[in-house]
Amino acid sequence: MKTLLIVYHTMTGGTQQMARAAADGAAGDASIAVRLLRAHEAGADDVLAADAYLFATPENLAAISGQMKDFFDRTYYPVLDRINGRSYASLVCAGSDGTNAARQIERIATGWRLKPAAPPLIVCTHAQTPEEILRPKRIGAEDIARCEELGAAMAAGLAMGIF
Repeated sequence: MKTLLIVYHTMTGGTQQMARAAADGAAGDASIAVRLLRAHEAGADDVLAADAYLFATPENLAAISGQMKDFFDRTYYPVLDRINGRSYASLVCAGSDGTNAARQIERIATGWRLKPAAPPLIVCTHAQTPEEILRPKRIGAEDIARCEELGAAMAAGLAMGIF
């Protein structure tokens, strides 16, 4: 059975909603195991055991979150040259545009020699004041559906041997 590993970090719940939606979409394919782990729980063994990846992060100060950075810092070298060619996608819960956070994940994935399975999926909450930024997020149904579709597509690609 092939495994899709979804690694995420969240502070206000938005990224968690997105990651769970992707996991729900992927879980529709019974031939794929879906592992949903918070960034601080995931390690190199989890990365090595997976066949494809979904990385989900909030945009913090125009970058990936510190917890996601920590995940990549802890796992990057232990898995380097051991996961070449595997597929990945990313989810970004952004307050503004999210493109820099997506670009950071792309650069890390390029170093790991991963193949992008889809363009980054960025959900913009438009949170710009300290109160809005810190407020718990509620991701809309349309964006949740997009995350579910990405998870389902990743699972289908794994099941068909595309990834």
